[in-house]
Amino acid sequence: MALLSRRKDDTPRRSLWQRIKDVALTDVTVLARGGVDAGSLESLEQLLLESDFGVPVTVRLVDAVRHQASRGAVKTAEQFQRALRTGIVEALRAGNSDARLRFAADGPTVILVLGVNGAGKTTFIGKLASRLGKEGKRVLVGAGDTFRAGAIDQLKVWAERTGAEFIGGAPGGDPGAVAWQAIDAGVARGVDVILIDTAGRLHTSGALMEELRKVQRVVQKRLPGAPHEALLVLDGTVGQNAVVQARTFAEAVPVTGLVVTKLDGTARGGVVLAVHEAIDVPVKFIGVGEQAADLVPFDADAFVRELLEG
Repeated sequence: MALLSRRKDDTPRRSLWQRIKDVALTDVTVLARGGVDAGSLESLEQLLLESDFGVPVTVRLVDAVRHQASRGAVKTAEQFQRALRTGIVEALRAGNSDARLRFAADGPTVILVLGVNGAGKTTFIGKLASRLGKEGKRVLVGAGDTFRAGAIDQLKVWAERTGAEFIGGAPGGDPGAVAWQAIDAGVARGVDVILIDTAGRLHTSGALMEELRKVQRVVQKRLPGAPHEALLVLDGTVGQNAVVQARTFAEAVPVTGLVVTKLDGTARGGVVLAVHEAIDVPVKFIGVGEQAADLVPFDADAFVRELLEG
């Protein structure tokens, strides 16, 4: 499962571990003598920051390597890598880290999908509809991003392609009304999962955040206990701006899971840790391409292996 190993032009990229070896471990005799020098740790810190791990996670990872080195447990490049790998996995498993989707005990499961335009939100809904359909679930898609006519059309195409049912409002219509209609239809038709798209104007728009709160209230009123998931889709190539987006959305709506897209062509996968750290929400899916099959349920061990080694 090569999640992060190639750029858009299909040429192999240099893995994070290759760059660490080149910069942070240039003097292997330092390790052989039983320690990691300050220069190596500073280089490691710089590389992690450049890979969008963010300051809090980077500080903890560097401290973890320093601590292992002080105990004499980092005397080879392999031990250095093991210490770093352990630290990254522990960061991903800290706090709220259950990557499984939550489903309703009875009746349809309602999943709200949030995110700014361009993050891959609509495509993610199509991919998730495809995955759930292959698992034998009946899916209904609600096109609640009524401010972008293209989103409605795109979602309708995905629904047709994946065999999902579709509810769409008129361009410029009330997103809350679309959410209500989607749940009405889903309950009446006995579907298993209702995926509701939401508007994706800039996260700095106060009007958008208030609109999302309204959609949340409408869903809760129409079906007590819903939404069962509120998944935030983030573009993995925008770096620390993804952290800003995550905090803003989480302040408006109780986000329950993260979806990080466009990680097929970037060496900056550390943003996954940075966002998880920022809002204490589990990463549930990784998007690694444009096809329906390019949606990968998140697994911390597999992700760290790909992140470090490619």
